[in-house]
Amino acid sequence: MLIKNYLKGQAICQVTFILPQAITAQIASLAGDFNEWDTKAMPMMRNEQGLFTLTIELAAGREYQFRYRINDEEWYNDWNADRYTSNPFGGDNSVVTV
Repeated sequence: MLIKNYLKGQAICQVTFILPQAITAQIASLAGDFNEWDTKAMPMMRNEQGLFTLTIELAAGREYQFRYRINDEEWYNDWNADRYTSNPFGGDNSVVTV
């Protein structure tokens, strides 16, 4: 799930990424073109409800590709992404538009 919060007077959007509860994970991270697909750069933390979440600031007026990395083994897309786009590995990446 994605929650977008545009900051008043700034060209920045705070985006909260929430891993779907149906995905069983011990650890989770967010990787995308905003962090050069570094699976260690943005670890997600569990919230009070036990869901993995992470909030980051992104420049508005752009699209960003991303995926979730689960247990350092598997890739997952966001089921509520704004759209999807093909990746060079024969799958799809999630896209968030801000």
